[in-house]
Order: sequence, then C-alpha cells, then structure tokens
Amino acid sequence: MAERSLLADFLRVRRESLQPEQVGLVRDGNRRVRGLRREEIARLADISADYYLRLEQGRNHQPSEQVLAALSRALRLDEDERAYFHRVARAQSGPAVVEALPPRVTEASARVLEQWVHTPAYITDRHHDLLALNAPAALMTPGLKVGTNLMLDVFAHEHSAASPEDWAATAQRMVSALRFHAAPGHPRLTELVGRLSVESRAFRRMWATHDVRPLSSSISVVPVEPFGLVEFRSQTLEIVGEGGQFITTYFADPGSRSASAIRHLVAGVPSRDTQFVVPRSDSDDRTASAS
Repeated sequence: MAERSLLADFLRVRRESLQPEQVGLVRDGNRRVRGLRREEIARLADISADYYLRLEQGRNHQPSEQVLAALSRALRLDEDERAYFHRVARAQSGPAVVEALPPRVTEASARVLEQWVHTPAYITDRHHDLLALNAPAALMTPGLKVGTNLMLDVFAHEHSAASPEDWAATAQRMVSALRFHAAPGHPRLTELVGRLSVESRAFRRMWATHDVRPLSSSISVVPVEPFGLVEFRSQTLEIVGEGGQFITTYFADPGSRSASAIRHLVAGVPSRDTQFVVPRSDSDDRTASAS
C-alpha cells in the first residue's frame, strides 16, 4: 500500500471512530456521518477544511510537524498512535528505507538465549519473522523453526485454535504490532499484508482498523502435555542497536500451574541448544544450532 494512502486511510479511520461527545461537541439530530465530519477535525486542529481534505485524500505529501501535532491532538491519539502517525507521514515525503541485508541475529544475542535454560525465549524481527529460539521455546511450541513467520503461523491456525477468544486476542496483537513496527513500503510488509488479505477475512478486518500497538507484555495460552491448555505470561523487549529485533520471554508466577509446566518442559534440556541465524557474511546465509 502506498505511504500516502496509509496516512490518508489512518486519518479517515480515526476520524470516523471519534464521536462528537468525545471532543466536546453536541450531537445534533440530523447527523448522518460516521464519527466526526472532516470540517470538525479541521476546526479542532486549527487548519483549513480544504487542507485537511487534501490530507485525507492523499493529495498533500508533506504536512509539517506542527500540523501533525495539531491533528494528533484533534484525533485524540495516544503516544503509540502519535509515533506511528509521524512515522507514516515522514515516510511518504521520501523514498522507503529498506535494510540492505536481511536481519541476522548476532552471536551475542544467541548466547543470551542459550543461557536461559529455564526460560522459553525467542527473537523476531519487525515483521514477526522468527530469527532465533532456545530449546525451552522449541519444546513449548513443537514444530516451530527459525524462518517461520509467527503471524502467518497464527492465521494458519485460525479455525483450529483450542480457544477462539485467545486466538483472536493473539492475532489482533500481532497485526497491531506489525503495523506499528514495520517500515511503511517495506517489501516484506507488502508481501505479508498482500498474502493475508487474500487468505483471511479476519486479517482484513483487523488490518482495516489501523490499530497500532508495539510489542510488549501479553498473556498466551499454549497446550502443554500433560497439563492441557496453560496460560503463560510473556514480555517482549526491543534489542537496542539490532535494527528492529525483539526478544520475547515466557514466564510464570512462582508456585503456579504455569510454573510447573515450564519446569516439566525444561527438565533435562541441554544448555547449549539454540537455533539461530548466524551473522551474515558475503558467502554465508544459513541457519545454525549452537554447539
């Protein structure tokens, strides 16, 4: 999707989601529009209605920082939404920035995973491509391998999930994070959105909301034999200096059923058993296992 369309669509969706009462306006009985009118947003942002119309139609490519800040306030955007809004606006004023090489996990990051022998953990990039996982994580999710796209994997199990409610929450979280973290115009983003838009009605609905949220803490429900469905807590942190890589760890409260499940999973796990993508060189592009 073109960056100017991203900005225009974001403005439209957010305008339509706001109700007059949320911004101190009185709802009149003749209102037929969804959400606020364009001229109401323009007035709240102290810009001309014609200028706002051009923005929402994708006909203005370089809104100033002052205009972006004013629109952020008018649309009642939170901190995450403001960050995304500014990034999309900057992206449409210049060429898309694409990494020169595919993301690769450094050996230092892989060794961190390796040391966490009692903690399931993995590393992904900004598109949910799995770059590394340690032995406990591999045992917790059998069949998951480096190179898997976690979001594609989630949507592939849309109709076979043990808990539809948990599936929907996980899927929405991943869609929102993809929109927040991925660079507008990146080929991998275009590929994923194009594929899932064809394959999944649920994805199309979630993507159309323009919800944006960074990866952070969450709750995941995972089947673990012989425990059945087990609820794990997870925390995702960005690896500073690694160009959009994230490390996710799963943990449980002491004495909980989830903690017992983790102990069961990691019993006897060899410490040096981590799948990771080795640092790339001119002649090296392979998946390795630490040993």
